[in-house]
Formats: sequence, C-alpha cells, structure tokens
Amino acid sequence: VFVLCCCVSVVCLPLQERGALGFERHYHVTDPFIRRLGLEAELQGHSGCVNCLEWNEKGDLLASGSDDQHTIVWDPLHHKKLLSMHTGHTANIFSVKFLPHSGDRILITGAADSKVHVHDLTVKETVHMFGDHTNRVKRIATAPMWPNTFWSAAEDGLIRQYDLRESSKRSEVLIDLTEYCGQLVEAKCLTVNPQDNNYLAVGASGPFVRLYDIRMIHNHRKSMKQSPSAGVHTFCDRQKPLPDGAAQYYVAGHLPVKLPDYNNRLRVLVATYVTFSPDGTELLVNMGGEQVYLFDLTYKQRPYTFLLPKKCHTSGEVQNGKTSTNGVSNGIHLHSNGFRLAEGRAHASPQVELPPYLERIKQQANEAFACQLWTQAIQLYSKAVQKAPNNAMLYGNRAAAYMKRKWDGDHYDALRDCLKAISLNPCHLKAHFRLARCLFELKYVAEALECLDDFKGKFPEQAHSSACDALDRDINAALFSKSDNAEDKKGGGPIRLRATGRKDSISEDEMVLRERSYDYKFRYCGHCNTTTDIKEANFFGSNAQYIVSGSDDGSFFIWEKETTNLVRVLQGDESIVNCLQPHPSYCFLATSGIDPVVRLWNPRPESETLNGRVVLDMEGASQANQRRMNADPLEVMLLNMGYRITGLTSAGAAGSDDEDSSEGQVQCRPS
Repeated sequence: VFVLCCCVSVVCLPLQERGALGFERHYHVTDPFIRRLGLEAELQGHSGCVNCLEWNEKGDLLASGSDDQHTIVWDPLHHKKLLSMHTGHTANIFSVKFLPHSGDRILITGAADSKVHVHDLTVKETVHMFGDHTNRVKRIATAPMWPNTFWSAAEDGLIRQYDLRESSKRSEVLIDLTEYCGQLVEAKCLTVNPQDNNYLAVGASGPFVRLYDIRMIHNHRKSMKQSPSAGVHTFCDRQKPLPDGAAQYYVAGHLPVKLPDYNNRLRVLVATYVTFSPDGTELLVNMGGEQVYLFDLTYKQRPYTFLLPKKCHTSGEVQNGKTSTNGVSNGIHLHSNGFRLAEGRAHASPQVELPPYLERIKQQANEAFACQLWTQAIQLYSKAVQKAPNNAMLYGNRAAAYMKRKWDGDHYDALRDCLKAISLNPCHLKAHFRLARCLFELKYVAEALECLDDFKGKFPEQAHSSACDALDRDINAALFSKSDNAEDKKGGGPIRLRATGRKDSISEDEMVLRERSYDYKFRYCGHCNTTTDIKEANFFGSNAQYIVSGSDDGSFFIWEKETTNLVRVLQGDESIVNCLQPHPSYCFLATSGIDPVVRLWNPRPESETLNGRVVLDMEGASQANQRRMNADPLEVMLLNMGYRITGLTSAGAAGSDDEDSSEGQVQCRPS
C-alpha cells in the first residue's frame, strides 16, 4: 500500500504530469501483481458462450459478443451493463471491434452467418450490413491510422477490406488465400500492427502465419489498373495477385515436417489468434493443435530444419534454412546434404565461469534434472540463460532437459539450443552429440547419420561409446525400415511444403513464400488448444512482459515472456477459456469462454483469503494438457463430456518413441 501511495503521489505532482501516463503503463503489470491476480467480478447478461471481447481505447468500456447474437457494452470498472442489443446476426458472433475515432459510437461485429454488421450504439441500430463473405467470419481488425477502414477474415479464405466512406458500402478482396492454397484454406484471424498500420498479420489453416504490406498491395493493384497493357496477357504472362515482397511467412521450424503425422492422427494445425506486441516488433500466435509462439519481426531467423531441394543448394544460397555466404551458419559448416561439423579434432575450450548466484541456479537445475523434474530443470536453466545468454553450458544442459521431457516441439527447441551452444563453444562435445540425436528424433535420418559420423571424427574417443552405438543402431534401423523418407522426397521438393489434392493444391508462389519462412523466437507450453478455433493468446503489460493464453481445460496460463517460464494458472471457465483481453493501462484482465459470463481479474488485496481459482499444481495441469493434445479426438470429446479415459497415460504426452535407456553420459547428464 505504501508503494502504491508513493506512486500515486509522484504521478500527481505537476512536474510529473507529462510522464504520468508513461509511468502508469510502464509499471501497471509487475510480478507481484501477477502473483496476486484473482477474480474480481463476473458480468452476467449473455445467454450463450461469450466468443469475443474488446476494450475501447480509454479502457472504460468493454464490449462482448456471444452465441446469443447479442452484443453488450459494459462499464467494467463498476461492473455495470450499459447497453445490450441484438446485432441482426442469425448465428454466433465471433468478433467485435470499436471503430477508431468514432467516439466509441460505432461497433463492428462478424459472425457465423458470414455477415459483417456495423452498429451505431447511440441509437442501438445496425447501420450497415455486409454479406460479401461466403463462410463464417472469424475476426475483424481495425487500425487507428485508418479511422473509416476495417478488415475481416473468414473461412472462405478471403481477407476483405471495408471503407465506410464508400457510397457503394461494399468491400473489396484484399487477399485471396485460395489463390495460393486451394479452395479448402480458411482464414481464422487477423490483426494490424499498432505502430505501423500498413502491416497486417493473418492466421489461417495450417502452421504458417502471414504478414502482409497493405500499402504495397494497393500500389501494385493501382499500377496494374493504370498500365497501358492492363487486361492484355499472353499465355505465359501470369499476373501475380500480390507483388514480390508484399508477404512474409512465419512458422515454427518443426511443424511443417510434423504435418503429415498430425493429419494422420486427425490433429489439426490452425492459427486461432495473432496479435502484435505494443511496440509492433513482435508477433504472437496461438497455434491450434500445438503451442503459443512468439516471432521477432526485427531480428529474423530461418528455421534450422528447412532443407530445400538439393539442386537449390549453392554457395551463398539458403542451406538448411540459413542464408550463408561462406558455408558457415550457427557454428556449423553446412553442406547441401545436411549438417557437417568443423574439420579436425576437437580441443577443450575454457568454460566461462558463472556468477555465484547463477551457479546456484544452475546447480538447482541440475538437481531437478537428476530427480527427473524436467520442466523445473528447463525453467531454471531458462532463468539462468536470460541472465547469461552467452554461456554454452546452460544451452547444452537445457537441451538435455528438453530431450528428456519430450513434449511437442521439445526436440526442436533442443536442436536450437545445441546449435547455440556449438556457436558459443565449437568444442562442446555433448551439444554435438545431442544435435545428432535431435536430428534423428525430428526424422532427419540421413542428416543425423552424417552429423553422427562427423561427431565420431571430431571426438574419436567417443566413437564407440554406448550412446554412439545406440544412436547408430537407431539410425540404421530407420534407414532400412519403411522407405517413407524416400517417398516423401519424390517430386523434387520437401513433402511438408506440398499439398495432397487438387482442392488444396499449393501454387508455386506459395511454395516460394513457405520456403522463405522465418522461425520463432520463443515458445510457450502448458495450455491446450485443440477444441475451439477462436482461442486467444495476448501480451500482458505495456512492455509485453507476460504472455497469457486460454486453454481447453478451463484455465488460463500466464508466462514470463523472456524466460518462457509459467508463473500463474487460474481457472477461468467451467469448460474452456477462449478470450483474454488485457486492459490498455491497468493490471486488469477480461476473460470469457463457454460459460455465458465475462470474468474480470485484477491483483487481489493481500488481506483477502486464498484465491480458490488458483491452480497450484501448474506442472500437473501442463502435463495433462500435453496428454490431451496427443489423445485420440474421440477421447478428447469424452473428456470434454466429463468421462475419465484411463488409457491417457503420461507416456503419451510426448507423442514420440520411448527413449533408449542405453544412452550414455555423453547425452544424458547435464554439465
């Protein structure tokens, strides 16, 4: 209380007035507040699932949309319903947005009836109805720089742009994903960069997230119309729907190669929500069927496992997904057919000593590893990595913990850590060996064999260790088993980038864009996103210090952004939490889901009794969600109906083969 009073008095001083808002937004979400976050109120008024929430710019109004086809505008600070109106939709509302610079008078809704409606709240009337989409409208996006313009994403694969100044009151197609991905593609979500409104991010079916330059698209189409030869094309003169450079793709590097396996298990990958960080430099994606990913838009990196057709591999081109002009990338010499370690025998490199407090954290992580507490070990190593980002040993140890835990995506994170460790210490023996094992687990069998052979050459004293022999046997068994990999590579291109049928045929332009995709920076694990396709993930705090996401288990999860560590889990719904919208300037969070209510969360007083909605066993909740994501869809449906499935054991959490118990210390034990 003393600290808060001091803060208020400082802000109220005349000399500090100019910086008051900045101070407030900088400190409104802090770690003590997060750890005291609890339920403040439930707003009741809807009669169906609440599928969307939206704050106005000031944060004194909250709009909600529901399956009951009504929208309600709330005074959340006083827990009051200000306005309720039927939107004119005939099906579930999936998106609601205040139109910028309209004085909070204009509200836009999109719904499952394929319609987009514009409402004037002052007269409680629907003033415009747009019926241009042919399938469910999932998201609406607005931009402060364009006050009369907004966009919609729908399951017909189209991104439409609307201008309320146009007399025709019709929309135009800004992006047609079906021209790139076939008729089956569905657009699920979109958002505009808050700092540069020319950039629009789109999430759709599949693991790829797209970032478009709206200005480039409009200029391209304007020039096409003004061109003297417009409308006159030869057979070979194909007009591109988008100009070169107008689109960038982002994907978690391990997902494309996992896609066939996911499809076989009826596990759907789809981006259910995308949003930019407040400063516009990061893109957050809730990937349905998988995890939450953060992409750095400034310091981009190519996926480590993107192996392009061998004929494309030349000096100075993309090799293993990394641009290289001298054959060196990520501390490893890359050849056109895979990974190759630097030539010559390895010599021990001096280790940089950690400060005492970080050494203690590392020892705690090692102890957790020894007790097979893999997640705890990962979180402790991550905490140390944040403070010592140039310590190879920490990356190598965390890679070992990822490989033991075996959750979805863990082997790819382990591969990334191995490459980072090798780049910091080219003689890191364990990281070299773990790299080969990761490649094998990620189904890059030939590359794993070459990496293992290079390891044996560089560390001959380890060539006949039990770990090397075990991995050698695994690789050779895979090479001489079913020729799946050979079948996958027929056609001269990576199987993960191709389509399987005529209706979802992928264009050559789409292939090129996918091959140029950028990888993620951070991954957030623990929640489950397999049941609904509107599940959100958001930045929490004006500096984006935290990440929040809903989950199929009725909880919502809060992670530290930089360490990716899970810090808080709260029960937000009796079934599923879909929506999480942080207040623009307070430590205040609105959530909704299957329950017909809106819940408000803020830091509770220290004098308040224990919060009954806190999930204390965060590790147990995370493990259960991993099992849920890898379960049979029928089992998940029964789980949602309240039945207990005894066949869901922890062994199924990883979705990968049992580890070989004969592996030696070169891989398993942390340093």
